[in-house]
Amino acid sequence: MVESIGATPHLQPLVSVVVPAFNASPFIERTLVSATSQTYRALEIIVVDDGSTDDTARLVERAAVNDARIRLLRTANRGVAAARNTGIEAASGPYVAFLDADDLWHPAKIEKQVEALERLPDQWAAVYVLHHFINLDDELYGLGPSHLARGYIYARHLTYKYVGNGSSLLVRRQAALEIGGFDSSYVAAGIGGCEDLDFELRLAARYCIEYVPERLLGYRKYAGNMSSDHVRMASALSEVTRRSLAAGPELSSYAAGSAILAAHKYALNQYMLAGNYRLAAAPARAILKADPVFVIRLILRTSAGYAKRKLLLALIGRERLARPCSKPRFQDLASSSRPTEMPKSLRMRRRAARLAEADAALSSAHAVPVREAAALESRV
Repeated sequence: MVESIGATPHLQPLVSVVVPAFNASPFIERTLVSATSQTYRALEIIVVDDGSTDDTARLVERAAVNDARIRLLRTANRGVAAARNTGIEAASGPYVAFLDADDLWHPAKIEKQVEALERLPDQWAAVYVLHHFINLDDELYGLGPSHLARGYIYARHLTYKYVGNGSSLLVRRQAALEIGGFDSSYVAAGIGGCEDLDFELRLAARYCIEYVPERLLGYRKYAGNMSSDHVRMASALSEVTRRSLAAGPELSSYAAGSAILAAHKYALNQYMLAGNYRLAAAPARAILKADPVFVIRLILRTSAGYAKRKLLLALIGRERLARPCSKPRFQDLASSSRPTEMPKSLRMRRRAARLAEADAALSSAHAVPVREAAALESRV
């Protein structure tokens, strides 16, 4: 049973913002401000309180008093996938945008995404943006990846994972329903954390996807949130890859091997971050056969970071090293920053080209043929 509190100010809002929230009281007010401050005003904001035991519901109710576009739905705790599905089902707009309860949006995010998708046919089901990493105080501390691809990107997305997190995507609601929404079985198996990637891959298997090449999202990473559980995230991504290869479009051996190698690299990196070298051994052995340079660089980078910190401690002392520095805050960005592409090695360029060829072959079986996708690419 879902309990609904609040009202929707628009009969047919263009964009339904779905905010899954579980014990999100430290962040939910800032997150909702970033949603209500969008330059695109035709919104309904559906917060799905997933059985919180803190003040999340009270804070959302208070925010709804000041902005009638906010609506609170309360459910038993079932996990983020089920919470998002509840929001999709309750949505009245043709577009749905997902916003995790601890992330922030740039004010222009939704406007630019709607503009991008409105000029494309229905076979283009979603649009993503790039992100900054932010800390507990909303300060910028890093840039998310800058890889971009548009059109039919299923094979490439399996390797490169362009969307990056659960707060980036704006999707046509009908497409989200047609693919069955988010899969809650990952939580039931104890490996929640990559449901957004699973959703994106099932979407990419059937539709074309667009991007806005700007950093319009503040993606919060901190000790205690789901993405900081390195061992679980490694297991979750490996399972998403396995399921997608089993149930998705049939890939060439090269594209499938690239996806498996990418999953091994992610797992190795996560296990290294967790300091679990026993678990790291298996993906390291698998990668050594295909890309030994990656393993060597990761080990050197990890050991170099440790050595660098020890040297700084010796030179300037622990107290000065730990002293916080003033950093720009996400909300203070005057405008979104366009990404700077890192130079790619010849090997990386070749891999991207071969995966693009795999996508071109797969797209011929879908509603947007390769030639039409290419024509759209040239016009945008």
